[in-house]
Amino acid sequence: MFRDKVTPTLILASSSPRRQELIRMLRLPVQVLASDVDESVPDNWEPHTIVEELAVRKAAAVQAALNIQDSEAQGGTARQIIVGSDTIVVLNGEVLGKPRDQADAVRMLRLLQGRSHQVFTGLACLDTGCAGCHSESVQASGSQSIIRLGEVGQYRIISRDALAGQPESIVGHTVSRVAFSPMSEAEIQAYVETGDPLDKAGSYGVQGLGSVFIEKIEGDFYSIMGLPLGLLYRVLLELGVSPLGWNGNKA
Repeated sequence: MFRDKVTPTLILASSSPRRQELIRMLRLPVQVLASDVDESVPDNWEPHTIVEELAVRKAAAVQAALNIQDSEAQGGTARQIIVGSDTIVVLNGEVLGKPRDQADAVRMLRLLQGRSHQVFTGLACLDTGCAGCHSESVQASGSQSIIRLGEVGQYRIISRDALAGQPESIVGHTVSRVAFSPMSEAEIQAYVETGDPLDKAGSYGVQGLGSVFIEKIEGDFYSIMGLPLGLLYRVLLELGVSPLGWNGNKA
């Protein structure tokens, strides 16, 4: 299953401190290269399609940047696996991304307080060892067999190395549910004024001060935080990478 004994470098396509903290928990070499992509999507897209598509866009943008760097250097690089991720909060079908400003954060928290909502997190992994075999869009990748991980996550292989037949691009997502405690207007205003909600989907962070308002979680805590580690682990295994050891044997 494992391709070689050389440890690849994971390239995290995100500037999020939370995702950087999480990916380093795998104890693999990590490089951070933030991506800047268009995050607009059609209004009729399902939440899982949104997060998968944006995860792929982020990873593909970083891959393009790395290809330019390699071309300028006129040489190849060691094996790298690009990891893209995206998270959205969904309440009764309405997608709640990052707030535009404090007023928007207040609006979202008013909607969430005292209710349950879903958190969708998308994951895309691209192996840079495969030149030109990656799809830049989930929508263009066709239909593939879905591998389910319990009740929370799933993934599918969207491209393979044309010669070796090995998986090279994999995309998936997780779905978790979060129940918020009722919040007073004073609590909402005070929380927003801390600045903590302003860079987070749904205007709260499960790992920070926002945790005091969370009544119950059903699903994957790390997905809600921004990077589905369990799903990432399984996807890396598909790519022939084991975070548990490099002796060439399946853990």
